[in-house]
Amino acid sequence: MLYRLKTDFRLSIITLLAISALLGISPFAIMRFLQGNMLAGVVDLTIMLSITAGMVYAWLTGDTARSGFFMAVVASGGAVTVGVVVGEAGLFWLYPCLVTSFFLTEPRYAIFINLAAVIALMVHGAAFGSSVQMWPFAVSAVVVSCCAYAFAHRNENQRERLEHLATIDPLTGVKNRRSMDEELAMAAASAARTGISYALVLLDIDHFKKINDEHGHSAGDDVLTEMVALIEQNVRRSDQLFRFGGEEFVLLMSGVDHTGLRAVMHNLQHILHRFLRHPGGSVTASFGVALLKPGESPDCWLTRADEALYRAKACGRDQIVYADEVVAEPAAETA
Repeated sequence: MLYRLKTDFRLSIITLLAISALLGISPFAIMRFLQGNMLAGVVDLTIMLSITAGMVYAWLTGDTARSGFFMAVVASGGAVTVGVVVGEAGLFWLYPCLVTSFFLTEPRYAIFINLAAVIALMVHGAAFGSSVQMWPFAVSAVVVSCCAYAFAHRNENQRERLEHLATIDPLTGVKNRRSMDEELAMAAASAARTGISYALVLLDIDHFKKINDEHGHSAGDDVLTEMVALIEQNVRRSDQLFRFGGEEFVLLMSGVDHTGLRAVMHNLQHILHRFLRHPGGSVTASFGVALLKPGESPDCWLTRADEALYRAKACGRDQIVYADEVVAEPAAETA
């Protein structure tokens, strides 16, 4: 639960709003029922139940886009209704709704919802004592919406930058191990749900430490970035490449069978033989390959690929080893 709240910003906002609504509106709903103001009490109760339902839907389905939009509409619509029923005292409920709408849904929807709420109150007019009171309220509501939009927009940009830094390897530009763990879990879930086959390739540059020691780390960095470019140019757009650590990378492929996988691996090995170079000559890599088994966990899947890579190294490097197969596939001929 805490992990989802930390990683899903909109879900955390939805949850916070629901909890705040329950704690903030409940006393007023109880007070209005005790005072005999049944209509206002029913309105408050309906708002609380609707917001709670939106939060539950978000947690159960993970669909924060629809639930966020629904809750933004309910909150603003409820604030308008309270303003109409209660009068001037109910207008203050609209301000927090104007702010949170930009965090619950997309800016274009939030702008429409906020404008619709303000216009509805102005057209009805019952919540205002006079036009002198109405127009300052409208102006202040617009100012609050503009400030909320600017803050939400800036917050979204900063959040995206932080997510990028947290999930992308700065040297090669591919996703890092944190992203890989998430994608492997999603792949395993997808395979169990749809039956689509997935293959995992763990590759390691041979004698990479020697390249760094003899030619410097800048030469090693060039080898890493060039290898990433070569791989990405020769796999499908749907395939994903991750930096596992150091000179080790993981390639995740979907919809491949044994025959197609062997063809892809042979081509990748041939491409690296032909084009990957460092100041002292050619660069080779060893490969450990594993197809996902039915019901297999991501950890076991990765372990089998890692064991295959270890066998490729033990067989003399520059080899392709498929998990659960004993014999390594020999190196491709250099063009």
